This record gives sequence, C-alpha cells and structure tokens, in this order.
Amino acid sequence: MTSIPASEAAESPARNGTELLGEYDLESSFYFSSKVRTILAQGVREIIAGSCGSAEEDAFPERVATVLAALERAGHDRPMAVGALPFQANSPAHLLVPTSIRIGGPVDAVSISPRPPPPVFVDAMRMSAERDEYLRGVERALASIRDDELSKVVLSRMLELRLSDPVELHPLLERLSKQNASGYTFAVRLPEGRGSGPSQPRTLIGASPELLVSRSGKTVFANPLAGSAPRSPDPEEDRRRAKALLASEKDRREHAVVVEAVADALRPFCRSLSVPPRASLLHTEAMWHLSSPITGELADLSISSLKLAMALHPTPAVCGYPTARARAAIESIEPFDRGFFTGLVGYCDAAGDGEWAVTIRCADIRGDMVRLYAGAGVVAGSTPERERAEIAAKMRTVLSALGLGVLPEDL
Repeated sequence: MTSIPASEAAESPARNGTELLGEYDLESSFYFSSKVRTILAQGVREIIAGSCGSAEEDAFPERVATVLAALERAGHDRPMAVGALPFQANSPAHLLVPTSIRIGGPVDAVSISPRPPPPVFVDAMRMSAERDEYLRGVERALASIRDDELSKVVLSRMLELRLSDPVELHPLLERLSKQNASGYTFAVRLPEGRGSGPSQPRTLIGASPELLVSRSGKTVFANPLAGSAPRSPDPEEDRRRAKALLASEKDRREHAVVVEAVADALRPFCRSLSVPPRASLLHTEAMWHLSSPITGELADLSISSLKLAMALHPTPAVCGYPTARARAAIESIEPFDRGFFTGLVGYCDAAGDGEWAVTIRCADIRGDMVRLYAGAGVVAGSTPERERAEIAAKMRTVLSALGLGVLPEDL
C-alpha cells in the first residue's frame, strides 16, 4: 500500500484496516483503530499548540478548525488533526496535522496472527504510589466522601518498569489489537522529553475500552463506562462476577454519576439525546464494565468532535465528582503526573467529524522503559484493597501483551 499525501487523503472503504496495522512502524506519528475505521499517519505537517484548560475550552477547538479549514481551502481533500490530550487542564496537548494519512475500515482481529511476546525480564520495578501509600490515599478519599466533600474520586497508580530489552512496538500493537478487538487501539508518537542519553522514540500505546465521544454529521455518540469487575478464566465464576457487577448498588451508583454528567454536558449541543434507563455489560479480556451507550442529534454542525470532547473531559469516570474538588484531591493524593493517561486520544477532520477515546489501558514506552497506568473509582462503599486489586486487574491489558503476566501481590 503506497503512502497518500495529505492533499489527496480520503477515506476509502477498499483500504484494509488490518493492512494499515501491518504497516505501522517506529516512524508512524499516529495510529488509531475503532469499530468504524483505522487511521495510520506519517510525519508532521503542523503542530497545533494548546491545552485543555478552561481558558482554552473554546479557543483550542476553534484554532484547530481554522488550521484545517485553511488546508482545505489550499486543496487538501480531507485534512485531519490527530493526537492526544492530557488529563491535567494546563498541560500541553499533542495535536498535529500529519504529512500523509491513510484511512481504512476496522481491523479484522480474527485475521491477525501476532507472534508471541519474546522472553522478557524486569530489571527494575517501581510502583507509585507504593501499596501502603495508595491504601492511605483511598482512606483519605473515603473520609472526604463521608464528609460530603466528594461523591467520587478516581485514584490511580503508575508502574514503572525497566526491561531486559527494548519493547518492539509493532508486535505489541498487534497483540493489543488481537486481545481487545472491540476497543480503541492506538499508538501516538510523543515528544521525547523523558530520561537522558541517546534519543529514543517515545510512544503512548494502548487499547482503551471507552469511547468518550464521536461525531459523524449530526450524529453524536458517547459510551461512558464506570463500575468494573475483573474477569475470571473460569466461565461459571466469570458469569457470576458479571451478574454481581450488574446488581451491585455501589457500582450502579458510581455508573449513574458518570452517565448523568456526560448527558448533562452533551445536552446543550444536541437537539435530542437518548440515554438508556439502565446500564448494560461490556467486557474486555481483563474486565467487566457497566456501560451506557448515549446517542444524540447535534443542533449545530459548527460544533466539532474536538469541542464536544473538551466539553466532556474529564468525566467522573476518570476524575470524580464534583469535578473541581475531585481534581484537587487527585493532585493532593497522587504522587505522580498522569501525563496523557486519562486524557483523550483520537482525531477530528475539517468537517468536525471524529472519534475521541479515553486514554486508559495504556503505557508510555521509550526503549526499554515502560510506564503503565490504571485507576479505580472511590465512592461510598469502596474498600482500599478492592480498589488496589481493580487497578492490578486493569494493568493486565498491557502487561499480558508485553508477556509479563500478573503483578506481585505485595505491589
């Protein structure tokens, strides 16, 4: 498959998403695959600077729209902005217009035959927060919930690994695609700002189960997830866990907070909005999730998918509620910068159409250095050990694709 310059790039159903996955390499600036399409981009035509802060909520999407409109007037058939936005409101976004882009249908996971992970050893391992510090942090959050300062806060952990060999990104991406066929698989080349020594590519890679929002013409779609339970290899136990999650008052309450927040954020932009009366179940290889697909009709076509995404971000699924207090609690309790974890990854074209997934089940990889992230929602009824176990289960998505198995129990 030959490269298509951005001036000629156009969606073509004839292109095969699985072929695009096969052509991903270290020089690729962006890869994103969903149930709708697969995008593979090369190079950087233009970097669009900005952040997710409240002052930029309107200005940044308008800046992106202006850049894409100018390219369209210059003869580019379907200019597109791609990349990732961070969790922290004032951290810089990584959004760019690629020099070339290829678009195809969804990846056929059945047809992928990734080679097994090579033998890999962990030379060094560090968890932040450490176990006892994390458990104390959950207790602090629960105290704030009891005092009615918060109804929910999402507390995360970061696992930093130094491996015996550099990570091979292409086979890792193939394994993530195979294991998480119904999710959003991505790889984003990031600015190289971590560590010292010779320059090495830095990549945000993962397989998110959660769509924040998509826009196609007037159709708006969001699929908030909140309330989770680890899968079991035993089919009977797995079914029991799924039923228990669906019946759990604690998890249904957590889910309802997220759905209400997403619906409230979308309503000002939509002529109509359809919200399911109750949650359904969605599963990945590692987890069961409570899910609520929300569909709306956009009232104004000038509202882009990026503007919708920034209006929704961060949802209580990755931050908590009320948002400002939950953010403050996260900054006080978590001992690390989330970076792009629990941010957004996706794309927006000149028409405003696009898809934005929540950046979870992911890792920041540079050579043999890997940083994995996962979080759990703390609400009334949460227990510190259960939230710690949920984080360990969520980390399995990338750990298993790396060939590393489960975490030690004392982490």
